[in-house]
Amino acid sequence: MRVLIAGGSSGGHIFPALALIDSLNAYSNEILLVLPQKSKENKIPVDLVKIEYIHTTNLTLSLSKKNILGAYFFLLAIFESLRIIIRFKPDVAVGFGSLNTVPLIFWAWLFRIKTIIHEQNVIPGRANRLLAKLADKIAVSFSQTANYLNISAGRITLVGNPVRKELVRLNKESALDFFGFKKARFNILITGGSQGSHKLNTVFFESISAFKKKDDLQIIHISGIQDFALLQNKYSSLGLSCKIFDFLPAMQYAYSLADLVICRAGATTIAELQQFGVPAILVPYPFAYAHQLANARVLESIKAAIIINHEELSAERLSDELLEFLENPSKLESMRQAYVKIKILDAASLLAKEVLNFRG
Repeated sequence: MRVLIAGGSSGGHIFPALALIDSLNAYSNEILLVLPQKSKENKIPVDLVKIEYIHTTNLTLSLSKKNILGAYFFLLAIFESLRIIIRFKPDVAVGFGSLNTVPLIFWAWLFRIKTIIHEQNVIPGRANRLLAKLADKIAVSFSQTANYLNISAGRITLVGNPVRKELVRLNKESALDFFGFKKARFNILITGGSQGSHKLNTVFFESISAFKKKDDLQIIHISGIQDFALLQNKYSSLGLSCKIFDFLPAMQYAYSLADLVICRAGATTIAELQQFGVPAILVPYPFAYAHQLANARVLESIKAAIIINHEELSAERLSDELLEFLENPSKLESMRQAYVKIKILDAASLLAKEVLNFRG
């Protein structure tokens, strides 16, 4: 089969797409990944994948110079997408959400090519809400997503959110060696996702600077590119056991070591927390239909995570939560055990089977 896969520029779109590609490669399919030009700016490794880029940008309803330019790039993406469809001639087109998937899936539908979209979040984004009306199959990560799609249940299939094959639990000793950390310390992973979170970065550093038991901690801080140099300088003055990265491809070491994760609630992050069963403090990104809050509530509902709303996040609140975890290790253990309530699906394989079901 010839399979076209399209996604957005963030890790939340690209990592599930790469996981699907790994599964499909076992069946010797010819695969083309299509991403927006903006994705070249991140550090997500896609060099082993056949890939093409198209021009897209975010659009809003306001009349502005930025929006006029965005409309031009979207029209350009429509023609680029048509050229890709005609040249590649896919048997199936798979979309992982975001605006740039719209023209690709539309042209595929118009040419009667089979289409699948995958929605990573509980609440579908605008692109997938639109494309769900056209797609032959809608694969979802959460069963609750069906409530937000006004389509027949027969076209919806629950597969979970594909996680990269290398993300498997490692023994703690190898994770300690990877970071050069000591045993018998409380290990915290903080990450704002593939692009980082300035609010998380600054508030966490402020909190940890004043924390009275910082000698009990070891920190893995994934900052994103924007704050990396700033945080490197700040941490160097603390004398704290800390490893800071702008981006960490080998996240399996971080998740295998972490006693607690402080993070946003993107769909990929939620899937990875489930995969490793790590207790978390979730600070959902407050915009984009508040979809991260809905994701976070999946883990909050089983008591595997606690939520701090973005506007309520402060250094004092974080310090209080950290002290509570340090002084009550049974709370962490209870949160770890809560993950047994979630059935972990082999999402990449299940989604690959949905693609392969369209073989003629």
